[in-house]
Amino acid sequence: MDPQVLITAFMTLFVIIDPIGLAPLFVALTQGASAKHRRAVGLRAVLIAFAILTLFGLFGDHVLTFVGISMPAFRIAGGLLLFLTALEMLFEKRSKRREEHAQHPEHQPVEDPSVFPLATPLLAGPGAITSMILLIDQAPGVAGVFMMLGVLIAVLLVVLFFFVMSTPMERLLGATGINVVTRLMGMLLAALSVQFVADGIKALFFA
Repeated sequence: MDPQVLITAFMTLFVIIDPIGLAPLFVALTQGASAKHRRAVGLRAVLIAFAILTLFGLFGDHVLTFVGISMPAFRIAGGLLLFLTALEMLFEKRSKRREEHAQHPEHQPVEDPSVFPLATPLLAGPGAITSMILLIDQAPGVAGVFMMLGVLIAVLLVVLFFFVMSTPMERLLGATGINVVTRLMGMLLAALSVQFVADGIKALFFA
């Protein structure tokens, strides 16, 4: 396979998944967590995202067609779920839950954002899923498919690196800085979720 194709595939997934942009969001979502817990959450999110993107890359068209779901409908659903998380970040609901957990840990479940919203829809979102479907469809033969999966692994390793570096980032920002970042990321997440919904509606009704 032409190296230029692999570079293009890497850049496509890198831009869509946006590891650098996800780093401060990861800090906000895991605020107050230990470095060990953060590593576990980050690794779990990356592994789940890899499984989801691989599944959809290999069988995406068939899976969505089988259950009768269009990609625009999938995008709208992901956007609505993401908007709920953004509201929690903006109105400190996540912080209040953490305070309750600290006061009564025996009655509170451990919060784990690895599956939602990290693995999906932030890592394995509609854009990344669509990209994997297209990239693997364009890959020549079995070797091409494995190369595209290798590109996906490379991008997710970059994501994991930024997740692991989130603890030093939190120390650098401090409590006030993290609160500011949480609000900003909540706003950006809300805007991203609205964009998901808008793109889905446009594709569903006006394509």
